[in-house]
Amino acid sequence: MTVRVSSARRWGVPVVAASAAVLGTMVFSPTPGASASAPHTSAKAKAPVAKNVIFINGDGMGPAAREAARLNLGGLNGQLTMDKLPFSGQLTTTPDDPKSPVTDSAAAATAWATGEKTYNGAISVDVDGNKLATLGRQAKVAGMATGLVTTAQVTDASPAAFFSNSTDRAKQDDIARQYLQSSKPDVILGGGEDWWLPAGTPGAFEDKPAQDTSEASKGAQGDLIKKARKAGYQYVTDGKQLAGAKNGGKLLGLFANEEMFQQKPEGQGDVYSPVVDLPTMTDKALDTLGKSQKGFFLMVEEEGVDEFAHANNAGRVLQSMQQLERTVAIARAYTAAHPDTLLVVTSDHETGGLAVEEPDPNDESGTGPGDLSNEDGPFAIRGSDKQFYVDWTTGGHTSVDVPVFASGPLAERFTGKHPNTHVHDVLAQAIASRR
Repeated sequence: MTVRVSSARRWGVPVVAASAAVLGTMVFSPTPGASASAPHTSAKAKAPVAKNVIFINGDGMGPAAREAARLNLGGLNGQLTMDKLPFSGQLTTTPDDPKSPVTDSAAAATAWATGEKTYNGAISVDVDGNKLATLGRQAKVAGMATGLVTTAQVTDASPAAFFSNSTDRAKQDDIARQYLQSSKPDVILGGGEDWWLPAGTPGAFEDKPAQDTSEASKGAQGDLIKKARKAGYQYVTDGKQLAGAKNGGKLLGLFANEEMFQQKPEGQGDVYSPVVDLPTMTDKALDTLGKSQKGFFLMVEEEGVDEFAHANNAGRVLQSMQQLERTVAIARAYTAAHPDTLLVVTSDHETGGLAVEEPDPNDESGTGPGDLSNEDGPFAIRGSDKQFYVDWTTGGHTSVDVPVFASGPLAERFTGKHPNTHVHDVLAQAIASRR
């Protein structure tokens, strides 16, 4: 693994970039720099004002995934960049679902975006299907520029909850329509071109590609890319076009048919290689939204942690966590130069029920050659000759509390243990503080 510090400096703080490597020996050095400190307040001082909000979701990241990444990227006594944020706590994730006490991404993101619990599969509607006010729209009403960045489809559950309403998360073409007609985020970057074009009308990405023949244009709302361009969006489909897009104004980037990575059975050539990675998209989003004189609200998501945890693929989970780490480093660099920015890093739920452990020949999942094992490893611990394994208990979600880290105005409110609706309460206060 090679690690380099870019000669270019972003917002006065060096940005670290890492080359792809085999994760058994992968290490990563988090971006240096002083953490954003909480503003000093007193009884007579004004409440802190957050001009900007950056909200980052490591989809599927529970405490053990964070710990595995910390060991692999930071070492036995190291830290991830999120660990360096001055305030942290825990969030419970239970939905209001008649069938399950374990949340999906839609119900969890709805709790964040609206402050209300709902059923799994719901996008910012209550348990009776009534539409709820969302933070994305509220930020727009407050005059803020808004944006979403994800390695999933841009219309997938987590970003959708901030900018749309639907009784069914699967209606992604209608969610895209709502982006253009209603919530109007200024920046939309991620995957999911299939949902923006009518069936039988491929765009920049061919229908039924060899790597996944199930992917093809499937929208039923007309040519939404054409409508986006008519509405003033720059449209880009690769890294070169993204880099060349002007900062400021509206920007739509769709970089894959569906998610921005392919999943295959572990060991069968599965690679995490988005056309444009999350740190690059986030960097561009900050450059673009940062032109707003009235501040911005940006939602960022790394989807790979969740998807590869569903497949019990620890190697790719760690690779996704590396991309999340680089993204948080970019956001932290931005907040160092813009201390009036609230930065929050958390997760919608835990996926896989993973545990970080040492090899155990008596483990019921098995560790020997030929065993049908759900144990992955070994993985390197940076700066050490020690190694660790990852063991899995499920291919689904769990109800484990998730970590939350924060810096900037109002960040201290994340200290302690809270329901996931608490995210909404703090972010809504941040948006309201600007008025």
